[in-house]
Amino acid sequence: MNRKLCMSAGAIGVSALLLSACGQSAGAATAAKSGLKETDVISEVKNDAEKPSSIRIMVDGTLVTQENGRDEFEKKWEDLTGIDLEIIQPEHDVYYEEVSKAFESGDLPDVVLLSSNYYTKYAAEEMLADITPFYSGSELEQRVKEAGNESLVDGIRINGKLYGFSPTRGNGCVTYIKKSWLDNTGLSVPTNFSEYMEMLKAFSEGDPDGDGINGNTYGVSAAGIINNEAPYINYLPEFYQDAYPSFYEKEDGTWSDGFMEEPMKAALLRLQDAYAKGYIDKDIADNGTSNCRDKYYANEYGVFTYWAGTWAKTLSGKLVEAGVNGELVVMPPLAETGQYLERVAPVWCITSACDNPSGVFKYFFETMNDGGEMEELWTYSPISDSFTKNHIDHLLATVPLLEDPGKESITPDQANALQIFNENSRMADLPYSTDAYSLYNEDLMALKKELIKKVVVDGAEIESAYSEFVAANGAYMSQAIVDSLNAE
Repeated sequence: MNRKLCMSAGAIGVSALLLSACGQSAGAATAAKSGLKETDVISEVKNDAEKPSSIRIMVDGTLVTQENGRDEFEKKWEDLTGIDLEIIQPEHDVYYEEVSKAFESGDLPDVVLLSSNYYTKYAAEEMLADITPFYSGSELEQRVKEAGNESLVDGIRINGKLYGFSPTRGNGCVTYIKKSWLDNTGLSVPTNFSEYMEMLKAFSEGDPDGDGINGNTYGVSAAGIINNEAPYINYLPEFYQDAYPSFYEKEDGTWSDGFMEEPMKAALLRLQDAYAKGYIDKDIADNGTSNCRDKYYANEYGVFTYWAGTWAKTLSGKLVEAGVNGELVVMPPLAETGQYLERVAPVWCITSACDNPSGVFKYFFETMNDGGEMEELWTYSPISDSFTKNHIDHLLATVPLLEDPGKESITPDQANALQIFNENSRMADLPYSTDAYSLYNEDLMALKKELIKKVVVDGAEIESAYSEFVAANGAYMSQAIVDSLNAE
């Protein structure tokens, strides 16, 4: 399974997004001819696997939570399938800690949602079922082809095999700036790093929120100095610029660890400088995404790099609910940054503990992506009349809804954020899992995060911090992984 994953999905134009609900899948065509609903067609696919009596899944907070209608979601899902659904849903910020515990203990669910790093890791460890034979020739494959999204599936193949399925494209983050803060400080949207730092200074030392007090706000916050998964730097792209804290493929086809290169040291010095000046949230190293959102709504800071699309509407709406001006400006990438990075989407996987993988594929994977009633359940909250997002973002769906009841809810802000991201982004490299990568990368990332915190938050001298990193075998582990990637 030690083969590079690649993603070649092209940018999705906003006009295509707005029209996506009008597309038809092979399942829809079959349903139209027979007079059946799309969900009825699910039972007619080639996969004649035994129907499971129950399915146990593990999912993060991207699925509607208990307080927001999970019981209603579960009941409707069970009504549509006749299958008992058991949902394990740890707190969003500790999700992967609980995933790791489950795989280490062997107490695995039938299905689990995994980020790209965990997907490659557990596929290499043979902890995930190969769903290639179930997908090949299936109704789901036909729907994906009709939507023109084969590249989204091909991008998560390992040695030509599928160990999971992503119901959406990966998407990425854009930088949102509170327009009222720009207006109050007399600034325009930054186009380069110097202007960006000038903005952060004004937001931290001036009175951008207009409360008559200077210096009681700060410029920017993020959920950690680096993210926990590829592309790692998507929450603070303006500081990283040409630096990358993990493995990437160079133009000549060889692999390197960007953490060991000079651009990374320059990025850390930029972060250290801004943190020392008070431009960055003092709690950044320990923040979760919910912390950042709450502070943004409380008007503590003005610049927030977060997901394009649906979140443009959500962030604005939550600010208004909190009594804060909700007008946001989406900043194109700075001259030094060049492009935003798109992640490989989280992947739904059947674990090796599942005793009926073909049945789970048919009744869980296929129904989730039916383009009809079941997919709509996964797309919109079951207790909301305002098309509140559930697990699948209708703007990013691998299989578009045949009739999207929320298509009129797409705001100009959402469309604009997506357009800026799609026109100014590229897919982040995702290294495949070698023995060395599986053995060392988790410990290596822990050392990298420790070094980053020492330099940025504690103000450590950078060469001294790197010397400690080398002494802790960080350089050895990094080189071992690079050598293994380049040996393939």
